[in-house]
Amino acid sequence: MIRAVVIGMGNMGRSHALALHELPGVKIVALANRSPCPLPAALQGYPFLHSAEGALALNPDLVVLATYSDSHAPLAIAALEAGAHVFVEKPLATTVADARAVTETAQRLNRKLVVGYILRHHPSWQRFIAEARALGGPFVFRMNLNQQSTGSEWDTHRALMQSTSPLVDCGVHYVDVMCQITDAAPVQVQGIGLRLSDEIPQDMYNYGQLQVRFADGSVGWYEAGWGPMMSETAYFVKDVVGPNGSVSIVDAEATDSAEIDGHTKVGTLLVHRPDGDERITLADEPGHQALCDAEQAFVLRAITQDRDLTRHMTDAVQSLEICLAADESIRTGAPVFLGNG
Repeated sequence: MIRAVVIGMGNMGRSHALALHELPGVKIVALANRSPCPLPAALQGYPFLHSAEGALALNPDLVVLATYSDSHAPLAIAALEAGAHVFVEKPLATTVADARAVTETAQRLNRKLVVGYILRHHPSWQRFIAEARALGGPFVFRMNLNQQSTGSEWDTHRALMQSTSPLVDCGVHYVDVMCQITDAAPVQVQGIGLRLSDEIPQDMYNYGQLQVRFADGSVGWYEAGWGPMMSETAYFVKDVVGPNGSVSIVDAEATDSAEIDGHTKVGTLLVHRPDGDERITLADEPGHQALCDAEQAFVLRAITQDRDLTRHMTDAVQSLEICLAADESIRTGAPVFLGNG
């Protein structure tokens, strides 16, 4: 039986805890959050702690981290050093050096480290990637996710922007998709961004766009914006073009850009080739909780089957490096050349 603790009981933490609650072979020994927070009925019987240190002192086999981004790396390293396997929400860290320190610690201690790239567990996104790769490269990637957030959603975004930009927090998902399609190393990143609200830190932006160039010639852009001022026109674009055609997610927009389930839904793929178009309808897509269930089931298999997660960890660092390079470019106004450039 895998003894697990969940640290950070916001939206994602609650979802991961619910997944573990239902997962055979796992026993939750504690939930932890710095302040009191509402819990669904299924989770109310578990011990509730107010510090990560108290949770780690229970010597769990698995630590699930769903705290704010700037705490991910130190808490992950502390959990690994304590002998636990770790699932950490994205982004893995707020610097590339910290991200590499986490992965190196996991490898040195022979512990499993899984990063919360939820789209990797979504069958429709797996199909999207497969259809894009079948078109041949090099590729053009066109992707965005803009969120018109108000009320509690805007509160959450403002809290996130104390340490993490929208380009990093959301962008790692979609840059990871680009990297899975091209399989080529990134060589150059350029970013632009703008602070559209006095309610966020002076050195932060709530709208940003990155452009990335890969070693095989592939190019892509991704944009992300948060806040009550954001437009809901064309806020969800997922499009890949190659020499032999293109594949696009169509008919997938939620009625509300801040609605979480809408961020992962695919609905229909439009595959265009010179000899004609094909529409692929993807029914019965998993919702947000089902995807969190799949993530935690993957973690359990990685532990019990001793799966090699080297590529998973390398990919997590690479997508983060691209998004952080965009942050740097926005600050300096200059492109960033990565190690392969």
